[in-house]
Amino acid sequence: MTRLGDLERAVMDVLWDGGPGTSDGVTVREVADALDGRELAYTTVMTVLDRLAGKGMVEREREGRAWRYRAAASREAYIAQLMLDALDLGGSRDAALVRFARSVTGTEADVLRAALADEATER
Repeated sequence: MTRLGDLERAVMDVLWDGGPGTSDGVTVREVADALDGRELAYTTVMTVLDRLAGKGMVEREREGRAWRYRAAASREAYIAQLMLDALDLGGSRDAALVRFARSVTGTEADVLRAALADEATER
């Protein structure tokens, strides 16, 4: 999975964070308006969304002459895939998992334990 650049991440945050009408997707104009503090040209936002569609990060649907965009997967699914990809970078996957597990806080460890317990009972 491709890591996102700063602007791509900001655009994805708009799609992931939602707002009015985001379940049906958002237009380039709506994304540009949500990024108003960045002073970006409409065409820049359009290009970023087009590239994200090419990477499979967003889905788009034609609405008249415009496109409506929505995230192809949740933020959590994207982050989980990044973590799995990082485990594949080399070395021992087990050692990386152990090091990660030792680095989480108590609350995070509780969340992991609960998720693993849920997984075990589903099998």
